[in-house]
Amino acid sequence: MPLTPTAKVVADVVTAGGGLGAFNVITLEHAEAIGRGAESAARPVIAAIQDIVGELDVLQRELDRIANEIAFIRQPVRFVALRAAAYALLPAAILIASHFLITVVLDVPLAYLRLASILVPLLFGIAACAINKVSLRAAAGLGAACAILSVSGMLVAIAYVDESPVLPENWREWREAIEYVLSIALAFITGSILVNFLLRILPSTIATRDRPNVLAYRLARLLGQHAVEETLRRRARRIQDLARKMIALAGLVATASASVYTGLKGIIGH
Repeated sequence: MPLTPTAKVVADVVTAGGGLGAFNVITLEHAEAIGRGAESAARPVIAAIQDIVGELDVLQRELDRIANEIAFIRQPVRFVALRAAAYALLPAAILIASHFLITVVLDVPLAYLRLASILVPLLFGIAACAINKVSLRAAAGLGAACAILSVSGMLVAIAYVDESPVLPENWREWREAIEYVLSIALAFITGSILVNFLLRILPSTIATRDRPNVLAYRLARLLGQHAVEETLRRRARRIQDLARKMIALAGLVATASASVYTGLKGIIGH
């Protein structure tokens, strides 16, 4: 069966209006079986070698990390300034403008402001991770900077309009300001975790090459002690992949819930 570029195979199938099968190849026997089946059916197929797919994913992440490090080493001031402007100053400016518009110009319920304060940093957190491959640690720093700038700007705007002190005057006001900062920062981090889960963790568990750890092997044996080694290995890998996805999903749910709770706590309480 001849080898054909994937783009040409897909284009031909789309033109013909048919379907195209794609299969993971783990062993040589799998590749031979897929090839024979395709020849018998006279249909094209895509064969993806599982180990290579997993390795390419790991290499791509490492390449992204190294590219960011090289960019930082070459022009550290420009590197930091561009990301700070794009993912801290810009969302902070949008939130401050939204605050002024909602509370001063339109005088509508604060729920709209709180929702904007969750959605805006969430979207910028998604963009930071998806476009600039920002790490979770960097996302936390950018989220914190965005939150502090946003709340500081809002306090200055309120002080200017009401002719009152900029800083909160009692513990209740300080607590509200701190909760607002946490809500914005956590929403930003949630966006980063969401992209990391959907674009990195989820695909890597579909085509992973990692050797299952000892705990995964033990759990696999508990589910069937008399299974052959190959079956245990696959079962352990599925357990490990599921655990990895559940941990990432738990982190996503936790940060999102904390962001929503701290952002809407005051409104819900009233």
